[in-house]
Amino acid sequence: MGSEGSRVVVPRNFRLLEELERGEKGIGDGTVSYGMVDADDILMRSWTGTIIGPHNTVHEGRIYQLKLFCDTDYPDKPPTVRFQTRINMTCVNQETGVVEPSLFPMLANWQREYTMEDILTNLKKEMSSPQNRKLYQPPEGNDEQRMEQKGLVLRCAIL
Repeated sequence: MGSEGSRVVVPRNFRLLEELERGEKGIGDGTVSYGMVDADDILMRSWTGTIIGPHNTVHEGRIYQLKLFCDTDYPDKPPTVRFQTRINMTCVNQETGVVEPSLFPMLANWQREYTMEDILTNLKKEMSSPQNRKLYQPPEGNDEQRMEQKGLVLRCAIL
């Protein structure tokens, strides 16, 4: 009664459990997937994601591995997102693989309702954008694990 305009805020852990369940079921056409790195991580901070490159782009057929890190302020603040697989995209730091929030609108304009699935799906769409669809890509098989930079603090990254 009279609760118009109010909304229920789902607690962080419940939200992450919902995302985990959805990720385990599979998403759409199977070209985007995600899950936890360590099932014993009770804070549910470290996640891994996979994107299969979209058709009719230089990314077609390539498999990109990402790390997401959801700090304790997720979902109020976005996760840190980092490509493990080398990729050339306008929103990705070429040295670290970090998706730069200032260059990726979804992270720059983060809303609590956004999910990790939304991030991965939008990164896949970004691969098809005019500025990224034909960019030169590092040779395949160059999936060396990126080294963590000492002193670099990542608020929310997929690890």
